[in-house]
Amino acid sequence: MGQRSLSREYQIGDLLDVRFHILTFGCQMNVADSDWLTRSLVARGWMPAAEEEAQVFVVTTCSVREKPEQKVYSLLGRLKEYADRNPEVFAAVGGCVAQQVGEEFWRRFPFVRLIFGTDGTGMVPQTLERLALDAGLRVSLLDFLDHYPEREPAGSGNVGAQAFVNIMQGCDNFCAYCIVPFTRGRQKSRTADAVVAECESLVRRGARELTLLGQNVNSYGQDRRGDGTTFAGLLHRVAAVPGLLRLKFTTSHPKDIAPEVIEAFRTLSNLSPQLHLPAQSGADSILAAMGRKYTRERYMGIVRDLRAACPHIALSTDIIVGFPGETVRDFEETLSLLEEVRFISAFSFKYSDRPGVRAEKMDFKVPEEEKARRLEVLQEVQNRITAEDLLAQVGRRALVLVEGPSRMQDGRGAFWRGRDEGGRIVNFPHSGTGLTGKMAEVVILGAKKHSLTGEMRGAAW
Repeated sequence: MGQRSLSREYQIGDLLDVRFHILTFGCQMNVADSDWLTRSLVARGWMPAAEEEAQVFVVTTCSVREKPEQKVYSLLGRLKEYADRNPEVFAAVGGCVAQQVGEEFWRRFPFVRLIFGTDGTGMVPQTLERLALDAGLRVSLLDFLDHYPEREPAGSGNVGAQAFVNIMQGCDNFCAYCIVPFTRGRQKSRTADAVVAECESLVRRGARELTLLGQNVNSYGQDRRGDGTTFAGLLHRVAAVPGLLRLKFTTSHPKDIAPEVIEAFRTLSNLSPQLHLPAQSGADSILAAMGRKYTRERYMGIVRDLRAACPHIALSTDIIVGFPGETVRDFEETLSLLEEVRFISAFSFKYSDRPGVRAEKMDFKVPEEEKARRLEVLQEVQNRITAEDLLAQVGRRALVLVEGPSRMQDGRGAFWRGRDEGGRIVNFPHSGTGLTGKMAEVVILGAKKHSLTGEMRGAAW
């Protein structure tokens, strides 16, 4: 590897120049895991590198839908070319596909030497060091634990303005279409003290916006591993962290959202007025078949309560089209839900069978061409609603957390890009430097297909 071999004769202290590259598929929890792995490896002296320069690859995978799973196999086929040229190059595969496929990866891709599930993520850095020292070693970290596996602090240096914090792992809902309980295990909540301590550390190190993550954050603390803190109680504790400008959370299962969580949108000034609230369908018959445990009426009641607490809240959602048994009438009810709620955005997907879930064995599968048609129709409706929402923002003043330079140009010089309070993308011109991570007041002057444009007022802070 590089100029020398990483074999048994080398000790951990000799691994300070190992170059690694992390590739991430799927949800924000995977992004958070990859961010933690990056910080932890850097703290050990390893160096992030471009793909073509890497000695060790870490692939974090997703199996919620079929397409990301196939992308993983395609990616590993490409990475195999590096291992063919240098047999000391190796890879680690983690996340949901790793939990699902397991040691089969070793047969298909011999250069994969570490397979880890979500509960094994905390042991990955030290395991990679062992693998780098012992070329003949393979390790599998696929066991589910009965508690949330706390991880070592990942370095003490500065972090970016936006950071993710996992507050739980796994899910107990077993929706008919979902493989998550089988790949991430049963729900395990972190202690509130551990969550708050991590949030305080991140803010001290530069984070200004935190997003609390879980498969179903609304059920935080309801499992036997919790410490009795409710999710609303956790929100209040994290919101009180000195220096935190924005607090977000995802994902919320509608069946578990508590009135106290809804009320937090009224009372917590730094809780962002946005919520991702997966509906999945607008038809009661399909919701029942999915095992979602709420009705359309209950969902709409939550929406009304949220807007009573926070009239300008921005709602987004997930929609599955073509679930087994979905009729044209059922689909039309989903379209009418979009019109009634007026989500600012929707992540929409064609239903696909996942191995082992209840829906895989259901009859009356919707033909693939019909699923594709319905998805196209739904996305056209949502695109129109999104465009109307963006147009409605013109003229207002928005607080934008700047994420970095924008690719947008129109002759006025450099543009910057960030997100407003509702998570909408905002581009604005500014000739200065060093805006990344700062908050800017921007007057919205225009709406494009998926973003807003405006002009900055005053100085960023």
